[in-house]
Amino acid sequence: MELYRKHVPVVMSQKTAQARSVALKKLASEVFGDATFNDVKTGIGIVSAKWLTERPMIFKGSVAQAHGRVSTFVPGFGVSIADAVKASCSAYPFFERTIVRTSMGEEIELIDGGYCANNPTLYAIADAVQALKRERKDIRLVSVGVGIYPDPKPGLLMRLAKKYLVSVQLLQKTLEINTQSMDQLRQILFQDVPTIRISDSYVTPEMATDLLEHDLKKLGILFQRGRESFASREKQLREYLM
Repeated sequence: MELYRKHVPVVMSQKTAQARSVALKKLASEVFGDATFNDVKTGIGIVSAKWLTERPMIFKGSVAQAHGRVSTFVPGFGVSIADAVKASCSAYPFFERTIVRTSMGEEIELIDGGYCANNPTLYAIADAVQALKRERKDIRLVSVGVGIYPDPKPGLLMRLAKKYLVSVQLLQKTLEINTQSMDQLRQILFQDVPTIRISDSYVTPEMATDLLEHDLKKLGILFQRGRESFASREKQLREYLM
């Protein structure tokens, strides 16, 4: 929360995609330093999307999670964690596309993983079942979303810049459709896998927000709602860990 409160207003209050991208890159470097996927100790997957070939690119630390190309596996494709996180967060066109260089010397242009898996649940299950060979009965899934909120009333400048306003709404709608689609498929294909999905809907005007939110007071309200979301599922979450 300390990192969030300190840095989100700085990143998201920037006026241009270039400025937001510069601020995001600076933040990622400060948080992760020179860490690479060789340093990863858990079965993590960081999702991004390739701009040119329109396919997902998922950064992983363990060869056990590979779905092929095992003999040539390199943790995170040789990309730093900072660059992978920045790529995964690059919600184009409100951030610039991120170019990463792999251990093979390839330069790959990436955008936000939300374009291919804003809710990456199915990718996680695929790793567990297909790569790690876990039985479905042994899987417990916790899926954490960002919630669903009313759109804020546009200010005068936003109303004047109608094209920009429509772009924000379209991106949010695209990501939310992706989220709901992936979750619906998860329910159909893996209804036997016990799942806790945390992504509440809010309808009151004071909860209105969008992906460019940087007002600390509003972020504080969202944090409060997040704690309530956890509290309503705490018993079930604890049962998962027993």
